[in-house]
Amino acid sequence: MQLAPAQLPQQLQRGLRSLYTLHGDEPLLLQEAADAIRAAARAQGYTERRVFTVQGAHFDWAGVLAAGGAMSLFADKQLLDIRIPSGKPGKDGSAALQQLAEQAQGNDGTLVLVSLPRLDRTTKTGAWFAALDAHGVTVQIDPIERATLPAWIAQRLKAQGQQVAAGEEGQRTLQFFADRVEGNLLAAHQEISKLALLYPPGDLGFEQVESAVLNVARYDVFKLSEAVLGGQVLRVQRMLDGLQAEGEAAVLVHYTLAEDIRALKRVKDAMAAGRPLPMALREQRVWGIKERLFERVLPRLSPSALARLLHGAHAVDGIVKGLKVPDWPTDGWQALQRLALALARVCAQQPAR
Repeated sequence: MQLAPAQLPQQLQRGLRSLYTLHGDEPLLLQEAADAIRAAARAQGYTERRVFTVQGAHFDWAGVLAAGGAMSLFADKQLLDIRIPSGKPGKDGSAALQQLAEQAQGNDGTLVLVSLPRLDRTTKTGAWFAALDAHGVTVQIDPIERATLPAWIAQRLKAQGQQVAAGEEGQRTLQFFADRVEGNLLAAHQEISKLALLYPPGDLGFEQVESAVLNVARYDVFKLSEAVLGGQVLRVQRMLDGLQAEGEAAVLVHYTLAEDIRALKRVKDAMAAGRPLPMALREQRVWGIKERLFERVLPRLSPSALARLLHGAHAVDGIVKGLKVPDWPTDGWQALQRLALALARVCAQQPAR
């Protein structure tokens, strides 16, 4: 049975299941979900806990199966906390997890909690994961995207008795807060908790948040790509500054931007040749968030604009590798900024009629 993270507390209140599987790449939310399950288990008498961390191909799965089938030595009920950081249990682990999943039904003395990183589609269709899902509760924990981060911050503030002012001022405060903590949810949680220590319950003004919240944002190249295609010019500028400060390779940033420009050009050419847009996107292996962004951006891009961007990408390719190009900055990051902002501004324009 699959649940959204927000549904987990209600399910735990209705009654514990014998098997829970958590998977995702957001450490804070994974930890909180696991803590909620462990707390509910303790309240139901699962006072003994055994932790197994699966590392390497020679992990002793027989020991895990023996613990799952044995009675607790020190308590009436036990919790088996199985952690698989790689997300790859291997052949022996696959068989063991299927056996544990089948044993979980009707076993009131043992509760199994399996923690995994984000899984790809192929892994989620495997026999071992299907068994975990069929015999227990699975919770997929996705990252908090930038668009929903202000609402997440507001919800966390409310839980500790605080809120921003109503109206435009409050929205400005939340956007500022989100800009400071984007991409670093654990630090965001710490900054929110700090506000509870600094200020009493009630309204928080912009000045209070501005003076208290540190800039702990962390960016990655793939989110930069989404911001550029989304036409978010100011965010693109912040992300480029952040990536440079974090020591990201300029060559990798350029490769990502250039790949987007080349993909846009190929899709545009395919459409000009009579290909329907969905078919052209599939042929260029564009899907997910980028598929939606491409659908929005392509009407804004003329062939001449794409030709200029492609020429710019070629110029910046040389600059980040140490070459000099006439009429372009000699510094690689300045050249990247010029290219990224040019594409972002085009993507922010209204589509041509």
